[in-house]
Amino acid sequence: MSVETIVGLVVIIGLVVYVISIYNGLVTARNRFKNNFAQIDVQLQRRYDLIPNLVETAKGYIKHERETLEAVIQARNMAQGAAQTAARSPEDPTAIQALIGAEGVLGGALGRFFALAEAYPDLKANQTMQQLMEELATTENRIAFSRQAFNDSVMDYNNQREQFPNNFIAGPFNFLHAQQLDIQDEEAREAVKVSFT
Repeated sequence: MSVETIVGLVVIIGLVVYVISIYNGLVTARNRFKNNFAQIDVQLQRRYDLIPNLVETAKGYIKHERETLEAVIQARNMAQGAAQTAARSPEDPTAIQALIGAEGVLGGALGRFFALAEAYPDLKANQTMQQLMEELATTENRIAFSRQAFNDSVMDYNNQREQFPNNFIAGPFNFLHAQQLDIQDEEAREAVKVSFT
């Protein structure tokens, strides 16, 4: 073998190793943000499980507010469906946008529910309601923390896929732009009040 052939083989092997390294880095970054979304999904499911208990507890006290109670359950079901779709494909920007919209609707319905519940002193004093509200507040904090970790990992992934020369590998291997889980609606940005003091 000639020196030129050996040098050519070393260069080709070096390039192949470099491409494999870039590809593996992109896979690692994508899997990290998918895992971080799974953490959000766990907390969202916890919230979705708490909401029917809240509504059931409140039913005995605010019987005349059936529309509000039904709106909360309907918004919860819509958000849960959107979360399940997003969990199957957290790299799909459309699924993340649908989740953002559904969570905004749920946040608005819960806000109306809590405002209404404030007008019922017996409900506010109910031990079960207070415990559920505390669990919901804790869950909301966990969701916010998980959302931040997800958004950070999405930003890292997007940075990796857009940087030179990674962008030459990302396109052909279908590493698509990932959507952060940002709240678009200003009303939904406000924290849900869960205090019954």
